[in-house]
Amino acid sequence: MVGVHGPMLTSDFNFTLPKSLIAQYPSKQRDASQLLCVSGESKQDLLFRDLPSLMRKHDVLVLNDARVLKARLFGVKESGGQVELLIERILDDHHALAQVRASHVPKQGCQILVAEQLSITVLGREREFLCVRFDSKECVAALLEQYGQLPLPPYITHTANLEDEDRYQTVYSCQPGSVAAPTAGLHFDDPMLAALRSQGTQLTYLTLHVGAGTFQPVRVENVRDHVMHKERYTISQETIDAILQARARGGRVIAVGTTSLRALESAAQQGKFHSGNGETSIFITPGYQFKVVDVLLTNFHLPKSTLLMLACAFGGMKSVLSAYSHAVERGYRFFSYGDAMLIERQLI
Repeated sequence: MVGVHGPMLTSDFNFTLPKSLIAQYPSKQRDASQLLCVSGESKQDLLFRDLPSLMRKHDVLVLNDARVLKARLFGVKESGGQVELLIERILDDHHALAQVRASHVPKQGCQILVAEQLSITVLGREREFLCVRFDSKECVAALLEQYGQLPLPPYITHTANLEDEDRYQTVYSCQPGSVAAPTAGLHFDDPMLAALRSQGTQLTYLTLHVGAGTFQPVRVENVRDHVMHKERYTISQETIDAILQARARGGRVIAVGTTSLRALESAAQQGKFHSGNGETSIFITPGYQFKVVDVLLTNFHLPKSTLLMLACAFGGMKSVLSAYSHAVERGYRFFSYGDAMLIERQLI
């Protein structure tokens, strides 16, 4: 993983972003966001509602139908200390992995009481997470729905409200298990999906459950030293067939979001594009040879983040960083509730 003048550095992916451009709330309408189209050095400022006009015959859009859990819980230890739990992954009906924020990390056997009713027992540590047991007859998913809060990203400063419970989910979300939204999909509304279908654009779905690690900063300067978190994905044979058919007819594969792209590229790592369940820790940086995706629809990402590195790998580092500068100058809104980019893959 080498840059032009030596090792690829995290600082190579930095840019200056005024705080005023970090979107704190969604646009009034899902499809009212801006859309920056990038193809090499070419840039075009459009609105997201223009997307159907950019589709070509036989194109297929691949969307991530993961649904965000109410994964944030606030509780109290037996000692009286406050604890915040962010459920990273549901393991079974009564067990989960969680990130924990507390003045002192709860030890094995510690009980945490949520809303003076729900008891959670710490069973031990598993890598950077704690394994916890929900001491209830009800399953974890139902308990999160009852006691949990929607886990908005750390750069959104307000507490999740009723609007967020609607707008921080895609309109097609149906597979609970994610702790963050696949945000490129937040721009689609039902009329947009209907318009795409009516003009012959094929829509197909996969599931990748976004983990809390997506917000973790890259803490090393040499990019190759970074270790990616693992995320679960499922791709059906129906989706594989839709992609292969689109390719055979001369259509493009358009990944809606970095999550869809990471799942698709992971499914093609062994030389054969295959369906099924898997875990991916794929780390895509400039120099990566893409195997499946032709076009990426994505939001604007954090400076020095793995997602910005992925976008640079896809559209060309110089082109994407230039597009980010353009977006800042034009006042585009950034991150989860922000605007979108449509990036054409640049051949290496």
